[in-house]
Amino acid sequence: MFGDLKFGCTTFALVCLALSLVSNSASAITAEVARKCHALTAAQFPPRLPGNPAAGSAKGSGREQIDYYNKCVANGGKPDDGAAPK
Repeated sequence: MFGDLKFGCTTFALVCLALSLVSNSASAITAEVARKCHALTAAQFPPRLPGNPAAGSAKGSGREQIDYYNKCVANGGKPDDGAAPK
């Protein structure tokens, strides 16, 4: 009985140690970069009907908009202009 308890405690301690060593390398983006990328994405993908975002985009799909925004954020607010929608 005590052998199982000792094994369980040791396993739990090793799991906790392993989880504490895993670093969370994700860093938060700044509000300035987010605003800049949001504005650039809105300019690159204008709405089909001005003032109605539910109408969709005149260029590209939602997935393309997300990819463009993510590339902009990854580049620190400098979008890859070569990836313009068709």
